[in-house]
Amino acid sequence: MAKKPSAKTKSIKTNQEELLSFYKDMLLIRRFEEKAGQLYGMGQIAGFCHLYIGQEAVVVGVRHAMQEGDQMITSYRDHGHMLACDMEPRGVMAELTGRIGGYSHGKGGSMHMFSVEKNFYGGHGIVGAQVPIGAGLGFANKYLDNGAVSLAFFGDGAANQGQVYETFNMAELWDLPVVFVVENNQYAMGTSVERSSAETELFKRGLSFGIEGVQVDGMNVLAVREASKKAIAHARSGKGPMILEMKTYRYRGHSMSDPAKYRTRDEVKEVRGERDPIDAVKNRLVDEGWADNDSLKAIDKEIKAIVSDAADFALESSEPDPSELYTDVLLEA
Repeated sequence: MAKKPSAKTKSIKTNQEELLSFYKDMLLIRRFEEKAGQLYGMGQIAGFCHLYIGQEAVVVGVRHAMQEGDQMITSYRDHGHMLACDMEPRGVMAELTGRIGGYSHGKGGSMHMFSVEKNFYGGHGIVGAQVPIGAGLGFANKYLDNGAVSLAFFGDGAANQGQVYETFNMAELWDLPVVFVVENNQYAMGTSVERSSAETELFKRGLSFGIEGVQVDGMNVLAVREASKKAIAHARSGKGPMILEMKTYRYRGHSMSDPAKYRTRDEVKEVRGERDPIDAVKNRLVDEGWADNDSLKAIDKEIKAIVSDAADFALESSEPDPSELYTDVLLEA
């Protein structure tokens, strides 16, 4: 069965502590990504760099629905997922700049970070390749009977990859505890869903395998959290996988090298002005009397200081020694 979203921001119950936590988490990702964009422009970040600006509500909402031991795996647009998994901003920024203090010792860069301690299994540069790995994590969870659920994130472009459907088949066949999170930012690498997909409602993609799917307002962190809680509970209870299509929107190009000429500035401006996930939470905090403009400005100042410190740490760290080329290559078990 496939379902479309119905919940509105103000109709979902929350409280001051929870909403402030969502606000801080999303704002940290936004400010971090803005700084990463600046450093890329300064030549301090090499290679590819895919920013998460605009999509913050997706990973924050999902993360707040997860339990201890649950795992996350995603694609190359991964900085926000790392921060949502409580990975240190210093370590993430140092990796972006190719420094020894990074999570992959400066060898992975933007697309290939990893933290077993935080149950974050990457950043993966090959389109869709993380999806079968996510199912593999789910298989391990079922084999070990540890009660954990794997969350496998991928985009609307990757939704057309064959290995994704092979994974759907195996995950349903074996009732694996996996939630497939489709971050539908509507443009993939530069082609709209309408031009690239015969079935544009991606939450229906698992129907032929018997996998339930739900479409969610991915710009609404509360709606994301609610839908994620239900999907994770479904998977954890032994009912098998579930698909969540998060209808979201990225404000920047596919990567820093993409001028995004396939859409108009007015379109981006309209989404930012009317549907920004952080502004929505900010407005509700004020409307509920849970925060005022001064306290929210103080939070923003604090987060900017954290991001600035991460950038300073990264730029002051040394590059990895050439001998690092021979480490982390082979694990003898």
